[in-house]
Amino acid sequence: MLNFFVKGNSFLWNFLLLILLCGTGIYYTIKLKFIQVRRFGEGWRHVFGNLSLKGEKGENGEMTPFQSIATAIAAQVGTGNLTGAATALVSGGPGAIFWMWLSAFFGMATIYAEAVLAQNYKVVEEGELTGGPVYYIKAAFKGKLGKVLAAAFAVFIIIALGFMGNMVQSNSVGTAFAGVFNARGINISSLVIGVAIAIFAAVVFIGGTTRLASVTEKIVPIMAVIYIVGSVIILVMNASAIPGAFKMIFVGAFKPSAIMGGALGVTVQQSIRYGVARGLFSNEAGMGSTPHAHARAKAKNPHEQGLAAMISVFIDTFVILSITAVTIICTGVLDCGKTGIALTQTAFVTGFGSFGDIFIAVCLFFFAFSTIISWHFFGMVNVKYLFGKKAVKLYSVIVVICIVIGSALKVDLVWEMADFFNGIMVIPNVLALVALGAVVKKIFVDNDGK
Repeated sequence: MLNFFVKGNSFLWNFLLLILLCGTGIYYTIKLKFIQVRRFGEGWRHVFGNLSLKGEKGENGEMTPFQSIATAIAAQVGTGNLTGAATALVSGGPGAIFWMWLSAFFGMATIYAEAVLAQNYKVVEEGELTGGPVYYIKAAFKGKLGKVLAAAFAVFIIIALGFMGNMVQSNSVGTAFAGVFNARGINISSLVIGVAIAIFAAVVFIGGTTRLASVTEKIVPIMAVIYIVGSVIILVMNASAIPGAFKMIFVGAFKPSAIMGGALGVTVQQSIRYGVARGLFSNEAGMGSTPHAHARAKAKNPHEQGLAAMISVFIDTFVILSITAVTIICTGVLDCGKTGIALTQTAFVTGFGSFGDIFIAVCLFFFAFSTIISWHFFGMVNVKYLFGKKAVKLYSVIVVICIVIGSALKVDLVWEMADFFNGIMVIPNVLALVALGAVVKKIFVDNDGK
């Protein structure tokens, strides 16, 4: 089974998705006149000008602007920021981080388009506001083709995020906590941790969208600040190594043989492949997941929500993911033989001693948990689209089971499966984004004022 997914990912990520994702990002960057640079400040104000922890409720399932962004960031800031950064460094060398940055820069324009279209084509069904790629895919392609592509996307995202993606989240948390306990002579399997996560997640699932919004708007700001502060402390302790870390990233992007990546047999193609793949898994730009949250926002207009959406990619990749990567490089643990969350924990142990692995395990729990409940919501929207409300309970039960199973699987298989299903769900979403370029451009021109 592992071999099948490895071959599938080789085709998807070494060729097809590099062209689709980066091409779409470049297309919208040019079409929208580098909006991610020119309107960055305004987007920042839209996000943090609506900062609230009050758990406000909207009508028909609406979210406040901050709740929608918090839900999007909750989905983006997960294991990809702690585990994905580590696996990208090991598999693609330090240069992979450069390609993460580049794909995220163009991805900010892509996610602007996703949020704009999600807002523009949102609908009220059975008294509840909803929206997402299935709705703008049908708008992009009329008739049977649109219905087929929309249905295909819905199936892919349910499998990719609701099932496989949440297996990745629980796998990383289970591994991290099992390592913490085992290092202290307490024999607890990762499966036990998975069961605990599943129980907590089920409680939120039962509460529906209102509880999701309330939980994410509280967890996201707190967890991000705690992790950033801890990481900055480690970086200050290793300040002299920071210039060298950035040199490794930039040189390794184009000449892996000149640094550690060369010793690991890393090629430029591998650096690009793992950088873009882990970057997508982390910031989700172009994937079609976060539009479900943006569609529910009570925004002044689609353009405003699009600007806010860009900031979620910036926070995810340029802040949190970058801090993780630079911390690993600066602490000198990249060649320790570990990968995944174990590598990130090792980096923090060098600074915080035995508390380091506990710190990462706790941060990872909150990162992964917030992602699990957000991805469950994204999948749920598509379950309703395909099968109606009656199917939601069964879907939630399957997600809970996947959380438990994922915690006990081997990490290589889990990541390969996640990469594969993430990859195929991108295709119908990106096709619609390109087809609706004129719609996005009109909304941009009508509101941009320049």
